[in-house]
Amino acid sequence: MPHFLNSRECGFAPALAALMGAKREDSPDVDETVARIIADVRARGNAALIELTAKFDRLVLTPDTLAFSPAEIEAECARVPDDEREALELAAQRIRAYHARQRPEDARWTDDSGADLGWRWSPVQAAGLYVPGGLASYPSSVLMNAIPAQVAGVEKLVIACPTPGGVVNPLVILAARLAGVDTIYRIGGAQAIAALAFGTESIAPVDKITGPGNAFVAAAKRRVFGRVGIDMIAGPSEILVIGDGTGDPDWIALDMLSQAEHDESAQAILITTSEDEARAVSAAIERHLETLERRDIAGASWRDYGIVIIARDLEEAAQLSNRFAPEHLELCVADPDALLPAIRHAGAVFLGHWTPEAIGDYVGGPNHVLPTARSARFSSGLSVLDFMKRTTIARMTPQALAAIGPAAERLAISESLQAHGLSVRARLDRLNRG
Repeated sequence: MPHFLNSRECGFAPALAALMGAKREDSPDVDETVARIIADVRARGNAALIELTAKFDRLVLTPDTLAFSPAEIEAECARVPDDEREALELAAQRIRAYHARQRPEDARWTDDSGADLGWRWSPVQAAGLYVPGGLASYPSSVLMNAIPAQVAGVEKLVIACPTPGGVVNPLVILAARLAGVDTIYRIGGAQAIAALAFGTESIAPVDKITGPGNAFVAAAKRRVFGRVGIDMIAGPSEILVIGDGTGDPDWIALDMLSQAEHDESAQAILITTSEDEARAVSAAIERHLETLERRDIAGASWRDYGIVIIARDLEEAAQLSNRFAPEHLELCVADPDALLPAIRHAGAVFLGHWTPEAIGDYVGGPNHVLPTARSARFSSGLSVLDFMKRTTIARMTPQALAAIGPAAERLAISESLQAHGLSVRARLDRLNRG
């Protein structure tokens, strides 16, 4: 059974603190293994990559077959049924339109001293997108990672997608094509991250790596960060629903199960001002668990990590939600726009009874790569900005240097950085000599 809490009851605060501090995932200590894999790929390149793929993915490759050929890509795309192709095309269209609005603008201005200042934005040159492989791979994640990079203007986009036992999801290949990615490597795990970060004889290194993966992939991304940029280290999925008794309990139950079915360590939370709604939603979840295809996974998630909280009012519900800083937040209340200003921490917010989180996973438009494990307190979901860099620009005129240079010289002297001060003083002396 999930955990039931009532904010009015004695002991609520420590009980909530205990639940929030509970570890939700079994993260095996894989760092040593990952370190060896990365070192092996750096030392032996393709040979290590091919050996590790045979070992972990039961697939024998050669340098010439590390990537799908154009003919293979064409054949896989042709396998996609028309209705699935149309759905994927709609998703790509909406995701691209949303992210196109995120492109930042360059700026230049002259300040009061006469200095010319500003910044410009430019894309990273190359990005590697990791996609978990096999039949359980998600084409939607391809779109969510590749389209923002394409909109940003990244010149070279490649995908690493393992194909265990040679199993390929044709929807993933089609999603790559729709997102403008022509190079798809059939490699995975820590060895794929190492290849993308450091390169091999056949794989050029990239500047940024994004995309989800297992514990080995996450550990590898941590290790290569600094050599390349990464998006985030994602944890188990989360959904929090705030209710006020006006929602359909069946709809809320299904929304919560939509995340619980991802992983036994996923978490579904309901915070409601209505005890009747709390009971009705819980009962609906139990009913759906009897027939859900992934009921073993969703049931374990709900049993071990599910939480139902009865709050005094919506103000308290928002405060509690902010403490969780959930990946996905649904405001299933009569007036979600009135409640929205009280929400400070959430990866993505879904407003009203007609906006299920699942729409955001596929065709809503906003990105579904979102911060987990309370990291929405300080980070955001994947966006065009993740594939861009801001370069600052400054130009001093003689008049501007005369106005602000002495302050720079004084600060340099205060920090005992003589050459800093002298580099400014030399120019000021020239000005003084006319």
